[in-house]
Amino acid sequence: MNTKYQRLFRQQGGGGYFWPSFTDLLTTILLCFILIFISLMVIKSLQIEEMERTLDQIMGVRAMLVSDLEEEFSDSNLGVEVDGQTGAIIFNTDILFEYNDDELNPDSFAFLDEFVPVYLDILLQEGYEEYIAEIIIEGHTDQDGSYLYNLQLAQDRAYSVASYILGEDFPYKNIQSHLEDKLTVNSKSYTDARTDEDGNYSAAASRRVEFKFRLKDEEILDKTKEILDGAQGSER
Repeated sequence: MNTKYQRLFRQQGGGGYFWPSFTDLLTTILLCFILIFISLMVIKSLQIEEMERTLDQIMGVRAMLVSDLEEEFSDSNLGVEVDGQTGAIIFNTDILFEYNDDELNPDSFAFLDEFVPVYLDILLQEGYEEYIAEIIIEGHTDQDGSYLYNLQLAQDRAYSVASYILGEDFPYKNIQSHLEDKLTVNSKSYTDARTDEDGNYSAAASRRVEFKFRLKDEEILDKTKEILDGAQGSER
């Protein structure tokens, strides 16, 4: 009997070689997971820092562009307005078109000949041009008529401006080559109406054409900024 129990004890004792090895394996796996987690956190931190640097760079370019545009046009005799947030150049369509018409009036050519080279001189100068993804001519109307009618009218007006700038009669041919892969036209119909100083709807102010720019990856960077703001807020 003693021999029987001795064999049994030896068998049970032999299991002791298995359990420490299994525990060591679990510890090793756990350490691997911890190292992977730390590595991912470091990579994420570096990615966030890189995104923040890129975001700051793009936002800095936008701020400098807006500042340069304001400095150039705020006191000019062209009668244009600069949006201090977006850098959009806004001018009443009466400068370019007769009421309810999409053909450029005779005086508009001299206006565009003076405005466009100065505007593009700022946007396409060295240090800015590489960031410019798109230059947009955007038409807006008042609320007279249907949405579709005004959508077409605003689009046709924007197209008329682009057509002249890229056409044979525009005197600055060197500018056209820079615009061909950047210039687009857009219509907002009457959806972005403007108001007067008292906050009341103004049909005259709503009839306008805007020159706008879009920076490369601007939409992605705006979304990135939201994510970063959210991440930083959660950390606090």
